[in-house]
Amino acid sequence: MPPHQHPPSLPVTHAASSSPSRLSTRGRGGSSSLIASQNPTPNCAPRELNLPAAAVRRGSMGPSPMAARAAGGCSSAALAFFGFRPLRRAVRPAAAFSWGQSSLYGGCRSRLVHSLVDSVLDELRSRRRVRVSAKIGLQGTKELSDNKIDKRALQKGLLLEFQKDSERSLLAVVERPDGKKNWIVTDQNGTLSSIKPQQITYVVPGVMNFDSSRIDEFLEKAEDLLDPTVLECAWMELSEKDKSITVEEFAEIVYGNKESLESYCAHFLLSRDIVYFVKVESRDYSMYQPRSPPQVEELIRRKLAKEEAEKELEEFVHLLKSAKALPMESKPPKSSWLVDEKVRQKIEALQAYAVDACDDEQRRLAGNILKAMGFTRTSSAALKLLINVGYFPVHVNLDLFKYDVRIRYTEEVLSAAEELLVDRPDSDMHIRKDLSTLKVYAIDVDEADELDDALSATRLPDGRIKVWIHVADPTCSIKPRSIIDREAMHRGTSIFLPTATFPMFPERLAMNAMSLQQGKQCKSVSVSVILHPDGSIAEYTLENSVIKPTYMLTYESATELLYMNLEEEEELRILQEAASIRAQWRRSQGSIDTAMIEPRIKVSNPDDPEPNINLYVEDQANPAMQLVSEMMILCGEAVAAFGADNNLPLPYRGHPQSNTAVSAFSHLPDGPARSFANISVLRAAEMDFQKPVPHGVLGIPGYVQFTSPIRRYVDLLAHYQVKAFLRGDSPPYSAGDLEGMTFIASMHVKVARRLHSNSLRYWLLEYLRRQPKGRQYKALILKFVKDRMAALLLVEVGMQVTTIVSRGKVGDEVSVAVETAHPRDDILSIREVIEDTDDTEE
Repeated sequence: MPPHQHPPSLPVTHAASSSPSRLSTRGRGGSSSLIASQNPTPNCAPRELNLPAAAVRRGSMGPSPMAARAAGGCSSAALAFFGFRPLRRAVRPAAAFSWGQSSLYGGCRSRLVHSLVDSVLDELRSRRRVRVSAKIGLQGTKELSDNKIDKRALQKGLLLEFQKDSERSLLAVVERPDGKKNWIVTDQNGTLSSIKPQQITYVVPGVMNFDSSRIDEFLEKAEDLLDPTVLECAWMELSEKDKSITVEEFAEIVYGNKESLESYCAHFLLSRDIVYFVKVESRDYSMYQPRSPPQVEELIRRKLAKEEAEKELEEFVHLLKSAKALPMESKPPKSSWLVDEKVRQKIEALQAYAVDACDDEQRRLAGNILKAMGFTRTSSAALKLLINVGYFPVHVNLDLFKYDVRIRYTEEVLSAAEELLVDRPDSDMHIRKDLSTLKVYAIDVDEADELDDALSATRLPDGRIKVWIHVADPTCSIKPRSIIDREAMHRGTSIFLPTATFPMFPERLAMNAMSLQQGKQCKSVSVSVILHPDGSIAEYTLENSVIKPTYMLTYESATELLYMNLEEEEELRILQEAASIRAQWRRSQGSIDTAMIEPRIKVSNPDDPEPNINLYVEDQANPAMQLVSEMMILCGEAVAAFGADNNLPLPYRGHPQSNTAVSAFSHLPDGPARSFANISVLRAAEMDFQKPVPHGVLGIPGYVQFTSPIRRYVDLLAHYQVKAFLRGDSPPYSAGDLEGMTFIASMHVKVARRLHSNSLRYWLLEYLRRQPKGRQYKALILKFVKDRMAALLLVEVGMQVTTIVSRGKVGDEVSVAVETAHPRDDILSIREVIEDTDDTEE
């Protein structure tokens, strides 16, 4: 049994009265014992300790010598070093002591006492202690403590202590053997148990034919003798001469005799002590060696630190329970848990535990908190607790903490951004072309905050089409290697979630100063392209410009305008025509159609338990989306050509064509089924930073991402290079520089994509969870995974799922229903719905 544990039926405390006592060598049975001197030691200041009158219990037995001395001279804090419960009655008879205050090195120091201790030890060790062993037929405590007990060492009626489990030791009486080695005992609770010899921690000497019904009486008497402060005093006496001591010798010195009750109490105190004595083994007996003063000091320091930590834990658990009991609308805000440093440390340990991103200390601390709160030690339990106390909302996005996403900016970055907002510098003012008379269409999703591209078009006198792709120009004020540029690189991209947007640049820069805004003069980089009648590029120009966006359209409103075919929106019709002939040309170059149906979700009030979920299903074959997509691809091709013509290092992106011919999927219906098959055989993308590489998927000779410099760092790098060339300067980055920075940014882009994907799936599952039970959905068969296990596309939701279908082929529609949807556990169960047919003839 660990030394700091004890039977639950043995509470201990310490008390003393104020009447004086004197030094004596009188003890019960005529043995020498130590009784406190009336005069304090010279280095102790006087104090008084009171003992209740009810302390008298043992009749004619004299006061416990060491207890008396402890009451007078040992540290009153010593009780705190032992996890004992308070006594129901006092330690010793109404003896009173007036002693000086003790410390680790003071108190209980008398040369006379030292001589008495020496004499007692000498007397005890001169005896061979055969009497007790012979009386009970045992070989001695040495064998018992060494777990060498066999059938000859135990017999019916012996009283012993055994380790019940890792936290409890109990007294019991031996009943009978159980097999070859084990014994049946009746413990202090009246329970019969079979114990192994190695479970026995002590056999009480001098006891035979003990009645198990008297164990409680034995324990009650032991309570009166258990004063842990005597350990400190005994340690002071013995440590000076580095004397080891047996249990019986300790009992003789402390209680004046070594009979059964006193020996057991001595064993109990020594075996549970974790500060003053350490158990050592000699050839004949188990001994207790006093620790050195430095060791004791360190153990006391650790003990006090542990108790302080336990007190703080208890107070924190009380806070948690109080917050947990409050209704949801009354729970304390998250900020209130972060004010006090110690509280913040614990709540953050729980947070780290909930996202499986904790260090060893946080894991230990969070585990203790969960145990104290009655929760299992799991990440899901930690999350549940944090939600219950109001620290996390019900739908908290744990990935933000798991991936340590940068959702805030440092004061230094914000200060630099504010300076740019005030100064509004423009390093290209002298070379900007005024294109503000053009009709400009900005088309994006309705909740877009960062508008970084827009379109214009006209028909030239010779009938050819000229289009402009206008791109926002953040590099007119953001300089390479500046603090804002470095921050953008380490973010890599803006993060778009159903619940929030985390821009790559500080919000006031990204959504105001940098973004294109309707009806306002906006700085941009305009890429103009004149198309051949077949859709290929005839001419291109890149220039700094000023534009004035005319329309800010959503994809839905732009599609409506296209269907309306209004004469006054001739430019929009020209853009659609340009997109059409570009798509035809790219198909002739081997491009692959990858247009799918994609879901988009916007969540209002995400911190509410039941927030509003707005689901949009986007068909990428939508005319307005196709128009914008074709113009973005055209811009990327033109910038790649510009880089190649001017030997300019740029982040050129390519994609080798698949080994599977496009015609292999021509039997599939046009749309998501064929696009899914095309995507499944795509090869990995390639990057080059010196020259363009063919992009087989897009069907163009080269491609550079250029149209989103506010939200993608790789696009920003391309702007730095192109803008420097337009000014006549050397490019700021070499091909090697671009490769290194692109790699850094791409790592963060991967995290952003994972965040977006996980969050989108979570809210799709939450959306499905809320739908009426049994609601049916149209599902398109995309692929058979194995046998009849199929990958499906829920057409009304835009989500891909898997389930077993009984009929149909790739491209066919089936009906399905949702059986289970648990967003937090990422569980979705789908079943096929088979319509019943009635073939009964009338």
